[in-house]
Amino acid sequence: MEPADFYTGIVAELYAPLRAFTQDPEPYVQFIRDTGEPALELGCGDGDPLLDLRRRGIDVEGVDSSADMLERCHRRADEEGLDVVLHHQKMESLDLPRRYRAIFLAGPTFTLLPDDDSAAQALEGIRAHLEQGGTALVPLFIPPPTPAEQLGRVREKADGDGAALRVTALSEERDEDRRLRRTTLRYERHTPDERTAVDRQWDLHWHTQDGFRDLARAAGLVTTAIRDPAGHPAATDATEFTFELGRR
Repeated sequence: MEPADFYTGIVAELYAPLRAFTQDPEPYVQFIRDTGEPALELGCGDGDPLLDLRRRGIDVEGVDSSADMLERCHRRADEEGLDVVLHHQKMESLDLPRRYRAIFLAGPTFTLLPDDDSAAQALEGIRAHLEQGGTALVPLFIPPPTPAEQLGRVREKADGDGAALRVTALSEERDEDRRLRRTTLRYERHTPDERTAVDRQWDLHWHTQDGFRDLARAAGLVTTAIRDPAGHPAATDATEFTFELGRR
């Protein structure tokens, strides 16, 4: 299932209240300050950290493949009186009217691309939209298997209206050769009068450092740094790392 189809309906509705954490905007603020404006966030979703950056007056735009998530982002921006420029496009088929000094993903959203071909297309789009001398920031991670005891465990939260919001990992498959983890998730919203539930297939396609460097090089990008979550040079066996890329 493509991200554009996954993040629709009840999944888009439950994304914010049920997410495990919210991205800290500070690393992206600093990245843009160091690299320059304008900036572009790929996979901006419902607006974190994009809206925080706009509150600070940063010239940053967002792009996402999910119309439902972009609608939620627009709604949040309108409630705060923020002016935002959002583009409804897939990451792997970017066609925007300007170039950017800074292009980034807030978190490892790149792993939602299902295979190396779509990843290569996304990297080619990044290069095409990156100004000469600009930098792209691409966080990546190698997802571990979900522990067996967590499968079937319900994560629940009440919303402002008292409805019970739930997400459950029902099952999982892992293909090391394809570098693919496929998890079936169930999203539910319960009220005293109604129960809504939908099952969605959530795919994560991961990259090794060497493999991603080769994809970037083929797309006309040069790797300028590979860092760990603390900002230090990443070890070769790290499972979380961020690539900094520039145009060749």
